[in-house]
Amino acid sequence: METRKFFVRIRAYGYYTEFEVMAEDSAESIENAIVDKIRKNDIKFVSDTFCDPKKCYVTYEEVDNDGDKRPHKGSLHQEEISRPTVGAGV
Repeated sequence: METRKFFVRIRAYGYYTEFEVMAEDSAESIENAIVDKIRKNDIKFVSDTFCDPKKCYVTYEEVDNDGDKRPHKGSLHQEEISRPTVGAGV
């Protein structure tokens, strides 16, 4: 499988970081690359008051040869969340 560049953003427990990793185009490979980068202390987390400090958000997108970010063709991981309809029953 071909190695590709991915741009990663993490908002976790009141902190934020973003960085790039090289990985194969699979969820497991990208997750392993993120964990390896964190273990090596190659990234710096900064204080973030934007998101809920009790939650963790990790997003990533493929970077093309020109350095532009592009959405992944087909989600590697997808969750459906149902929300109540605003104004329902009014």
